[in-house]
Amino acid sequence: MKTVLFCAALLCGGVALAAEPAAKKGAAPKPVAAAPSANVAAELAEADALFAKKSYPDALAKYTKLANAGNVMAQQHLGEMYFYGEAGSVDMDKAAQWFQKAAAKGNAVAIASLELMKQREARRADLDYWIAKYDGSDVRTNDYRCPAPRFPTMSKVNEEIDYYSGKMKDWEACHNRWVKQLNASLPLTKRIPEDIAKLMTKDETEKANVHLKEVGDRLAEDTKVAGRMIVADFDAWRAGTEAYVKEHNEMVKNAPPPDNDK
Repeated sequence: MKTVLFCAALLCGGVALAAEPAAKKGAAPKPVAAAPSANVAAELAEADALFAKKSYPDALAKYTKLANAGNVMAQQHLGEMYFYGEAGSVDMDKAAQWFQKAAAKGNAVAIASLELMKQREARRADLDYWIAKYDGSDVRTNDYRCPAPRFPTMSKVNEEIDYYSGKMKDWEACHNRWVKQLNASLPLTKRIPEDIAKLMTKDETEKANVHLKEVGDRLAEDTKVAGRMIVADFDAWRAGTEAYVKEHNEMVKNAPPPDNDK
């Protein structure tokens, strides 16, 4: 009986000894792995908070530290900061480097960002056009190009008076259509195609806004100046014509009656 009990005791001891390493193997890594993970999460959250407050230099420093340690989210955010200029200035090369590191680990945002950068290269001419070269010529098409009438100093016959009065009415109708078209087109940023606008960085969008406002202001000012000049020419013609007509009518009115006896 003692022998049986002794063997049973050894068996129990053997089971306990065998179970102990297994328990240690499963439990020991947890506190070791959890500490760095928690620290990284806390640092990333802190970097995100700094970015949200627009403390870009501090956020950049923290993201850089985490990214160099291999954190994929920090690598993605660094790419974005260099892409949009929040790292101090736009640096497409550095943006691509960090996006590539994050994309290699399957980061969907980084993969999409690299595709966006490829599209930007393919549409570079279109981007430059809206950022600095657009001139508003697509707004004033032939339907809104109003020929400026030229008026003489005065008109002395009714046919000529009717002719120039009709020319002015035609110009006024065209001018009013153009003003309506211009007002509907402003601000000109509305004319940037959506697929191009999506490719612009924040800096490029700001530059495009400034450039297009200048173009819109110039179109509006040119319209005012041209309109005032034509109206001034018309008013001078009308004043001269009305003066002649008045003088002519007075002469007719005061002319002696015809001598029917002759």
